[in-house]
Amino acid sequence: QVQLVESGGGLVQAGGSLRVSCAASGPTFSTNAMGWFRQAPGKQRELVAAITSSGLTNYADSVKGRFTISRDNTKNTVYLQMNRLKPEDTAVYFCAARGGWSLGLNADDYNYWGQGTQVTVSS
Repeated sequence: QVQLVESGGGLVQAGGSLRVSCAASGPTFSTNAMGWFRQAPGKQRELVAAITSSGLTNYADSVKGRFTISRDNTKNTVYLQMNRLKPEDTAVYFCAARGGWSLGLNADDYNYWGQGTQVTVSS
């Protein structure tokens, strides 16, 4: 069983930066692929970024060049650094863990989810 707790969300002006973190419990974190998803009101949950256990990454086109996903296996934590934020980045951001090492590109690929953290970007 993996439990995930996000932190670091908040309100930021357009053009600003924010880092959200996801602390994971469980003995298998280093072997789990991880992902960040987001869901805006009235929209479907979408993948923002994903990272394998070895550090291979994948990003949504809308965030490439602005967001960076990383992980620290010694701290059982995955991060999402968000730069040059835009109002359209406003959403609840969810951390997810996959019961495998390879990249997961869809929500159905993930077995465990955090409760989410709100990110609001004002114009």
